[in-house]
Amino acid sequence: MNPDLQKLQPYPFEKLTALKAQVSPNKNLPHIALSIGEPKHPAPNFVTQCLKDNISRVENYPTTKGLPELRATIAQWLKQRFGLSTLSSEQQVVPVNGTREAIFAFTQAVIDRSKNGLVVSPNPFYQIYEGAAYLAGAEPHFLPCLEDYGFNPNFEAVNDSVWEQCQLLFLCSPGNPTGAVLDLETLAKLIALADKHDFIIASDECYSEIFVEGKSAPIGLLQACEAIGRHDYDRCVVFHSLSKRSNLPGLRSGFVAGDAKILQPFLLYRTYHGCAMPIHTQLASIEAWNDEEHVIENRRQYSLKFKAVLEILNDPSLAGKIDVEQTDASFYLWAKTEMNEETFAQQLFAQQHVTVLPGSYLSRTIDGINPGSNRVRLALVASVEECIEAAQRIKQFVQGL
Repeated sequence: MNPDLQKLQPYPFEKLTALKAQVSPNKNLPHIALSIGEPKHPAPNFVTQCLKDNISRVENYPTTKGLPELRATIAQWLKQRFGLSTLSSEQQVVPVNGTREAIFAFTQAVIDRSKNGLVVSPNPFYQIYEGAAYLAGAEPHFLPCLEDYGFNPNFEAVNDSVWEQCQLLFLCSPGNPTGAVLDLETLAKLIALADKHDFIIASDECYSEIFVEGKSAPIGLLQACEAIGRHDYDRCVVFHSLSKRSNLPGLRSGFVAGDAKILQPFLLYRTYHGCAMPIHTQLASIEAWNDEEHVIENRRQYSLKFKAVLEILNDPSLAGKIDVEQTDASFYLWAKTEMNEETFAQQLFAQQHVTVLPGSYLSRTIDGINPGSNRVRLALVASVEECIEAAQRIKQFVQGL
């Protein structure tokens, strides 16, 4: 067996299941899950209809590179959304089966095992960054995302020795679980660091389309490249998905876009990996990327939930026991708790039958600091009514502490 498998930790939800198993929930209340970032809004009807209409395409082998019309649709969406002037659908777009699979595969393809390389990522983080690093023969290096820096890493504090060893820098903007967004100035500085120290920047932007109404849309890495005149997107790639944007987590459809010099060997890797997207999935994806109306409605519903939940949880009676602020984007709230985050999550489940995720399950303790300590992640994925009910139960629970 690959010895690096022993370095992998249980996924956060395995830890959560074990934590909840130690208590019995209040059976008088229906369960409300705010723990898993799985959208519960209905999938667009026109997408599911497209799947039905094209189900016979399971008779055909798909190509790894994907249909030209899918790549063209993705390229056009990127140009419109991020103001890109040049992007080749032929050389700079690769469709993938969701970003988890793509992030893992990408890391295996770009890491040079002959060097003692680092994969640098935010902390807390999407756990696939860590697992992909280990199994590619690299070491993860975590940058804490603390309140003092707007829940983004303090890149200025990173030693040059770390950047020298860095082969791959993962960004997550908007962040999971913090919802923090990186600005243009920061992205431009990181691109300059990548040039200086010869590493790749991979920006996970799966939450880019979920932001509060009235706020500016989050900027993307390729957009930052465009702003500084880097039209070949040298050293830069982005990951996007239909899971959050279009309420299609089960479709397993996304893409990687950016530097053609990186994507060409990545495509070769994928050809051997055997992960081509089914044709009917590709056709349904074209429909989803071509429509913005359902995305706007999606944002409207999340904005309603944010407003209602924050109004309940910002009650003065809860001051000092729980602190919840509006995040920049995503559908998460990164709540600060007075008590230990595991105890909070466990007792909330037992008393109010509401599930939230302890922040420490999404983080690692580095130099004695775990950015997820005394924090819980609330995923506002349920219906507006359920989110309001969950917030009221959380309020009742906190008032009793």
